[in-house]
Amino acid sequence: MRDVAVVGVGMTKFGEIWEKSFRDLYVEAALAAIDDAGVDRLDSMHIGCMTSGLFVGQEHVGSLMADYLGQKNLAASRVESACASGGLAFRQAFIEVASGMSDIVMAGGVEKMTDIGSDGATYALAAAADQEYEVFHGATFPGLYALMAVAHMEKYGTTREMLSAVSVKNHHNGAMNPFAQYPFEVTKEQVESSVMVASPLRILDCSPITDGGAAVILTTVDIAKKLGKPIIKVIGSGHATDMIALHSRDDITTIKATMVAAEQAFKMAGKTIKDIDFAEVHDCFTIAEIIVMESLGLYEPGKAGEAVLKGETGLEGSFPINTSGGLKSKGHPVGATGVAQMVEVVKQLRGEAENGRQLKNNPKTALTQNMGGSGGSTLVHILEVA
Repeated sequence: MRDVAVVGVGMTKFGEIWEKSFRDLYVEAALAAIDDAGVDRLDSMHIGCMTSGLFVGQEHVGSLMADYLGQKNLAASRVESACASGGLAFRQAFIEVASGMSDIVMAGGVEKMTDIGSDGATYALAAAADQEYEVFHGATFPGLYALMAVAHMEKYGTTREMLSAVSVKNHHNGAMNPFAQYPFEVTKEQVESSVMVASPLRILDCSPITDGGAAVILTTVDIAKKLGKPIIKVIGSGHATDMIALHSRDDITTIKATMVAAEQAFKMAGKTIKDIDFAEVHDCFTIAEIIVMESLGLYEPGKAGEAVLKGETGLEGSFPINTSGGLKSKGHPVGATGVAQMVEVVKQLRGEAENGRQLKNNPKTALTQNMGGSGGSTLVHILEVA
């Protein structure tokens, strides 16, 4: 395989973007990535998008976006893996460049989620769960993650305070991110007095409904050098699935797909979790961040919540997590989330994170973890400054 680097990144502001359409959001992010990379062509494009058909009534996303990006006859396709669609788009682009099939490939993601009411959004997002055995019986994702939280609390003694600490940390980081949907800080008291959604999860434990787009450009290391860009190499990629329904799994206090995808990525990179400087992980709910930290092997089962309380995952901690603000504060346009994670880690590895979010330890190696549904699919990638 050829060595692959990320040479351009771009994203829109995340939030309720009433003045821009589905296609506008993608094109804005894509043009920003092209401009950042300084490339004059694309060979192909992979677009992560979970369910545009239900959110905005639009399918055939590859053709639409190539058209409005002004890329006539470009090989363009939409990929889907629920909330991991963006991570999967990145993996497909990586494989295409690494294999030699193409030299310059865009991985993008987009979702327009706020043009329908909350009932419609709940219905659309529930398409990522088991329709017959979960959704039919009234389960929603807040409910499913609440079950995971209760199980984790019962098994390991995880506390309400630990969940709150995740939200407080991520909002602190997101308050410095100019692209974040909710760029404001919250206190422990605000989290714990916010509206109950599904016990023990409150509204400030949950990521929001979001509009937004993100895009990155991948190419060979040789071409990256000719472009004069910092060499941010993709050195590991892992992809795994698990039973889609919680009741089918042996243990709902861990995410097996994340464990397997991480093992693949670490093996490919020749690294362990101890070699990673920081990570962007899929904190769709506060309990998700805690479980993912343990599933990645960063902490022993039942120990991640305590580490968050101690500040170990903060910007000044030993292993910063979600310097962008994560899904919780930055926002979660489901098809774009995995790509937006890449935007953040590339900025950090270049030393370009805005407004005081830049890590002070001169990071060299980063990990992203993007998952679908309640963990039915996971993508893990490892990037490194060459």
